[in-house]
Amino acid sequence: MTIPEIVKAAREGMQKAVENTKRELHGIRSGKGTPALLDTVRVDAYGTHVPLVQVAMVSAPEPRMLTVQPFDKSLAIAIDKAIRDANLGLNPQMQGAVIRVPLPMLSEERRKELVKICGKLIEEGRVSVRQARTDAMAKIKKVEKAPEDEKTRAEKDVQKHTDEATKQIEEQLKAKEAEILAV
Repeated sequence: MTIPEIVKAAREGMQKAVENTKRELHGIRSGKGTPALLDTVRVDAYGTHVPLVQVAMVSAPEPRMLTVQPFDKSLAIAIDKAIRDANLGLNPQMQGAVIRVPLPMLSEERRKELVKICGKLIEEGRVSVRQARTDAMAKIKKVEKAPEDEKTRAEKDVQKHTDEATKQIEEQLKAKEAEILAV
C-alpha cells in the first residue's frame, strides 16, 4: 500500500466509527419517541428472526407514542410479543391491525442510566477511532522506499483525522446528553 492509500483507509475507518456511534446513540431512548427505538427489535416471522422494519412500518405520530403497522396483519401478535420481549421497558397495545406503543415518562434515575450507557457507546467509538489510527501509523512505519518527511507528514495527517473524528463523537455525546436530560 502507498502512504496516501493508508491515510485514506484510516480516514474511512474513522468515519465508519463515527457513523456507527451515531447510529448506536440514535437507538437510545430520550424524552421523545423516535421510530429508531425499535430498530433492535427482531420478530419471529416466516420461520426466522427478521428486523421489525422489514415486516412493519414504524412511525411516531406523537412525542410519547409509536405506532407499528404490520405489512402482513397475521404478524401483529408476533410483533407485539417481540416488542415486549426486547427489554425496552415498553408495553405495546393492539388495536386491530395497528400496534400502539406508549412511551412512559423517564425517571431521573433512568435518565442518568441512559447517559452512562451513552458514555460507554461513545468510548467504544473513541476506541475504534484510535484503533484505526494505530493501524495506520504501524502501516506507515512499515512502508519502504518512502522519505521520512513524507511518513511524518502522513502521520500528522492521520492524527488530524483522528482529532476530527474524536471531536465529532464528543459532539454527538453532548447532543444526546442534552436530549436525554431535557424534561
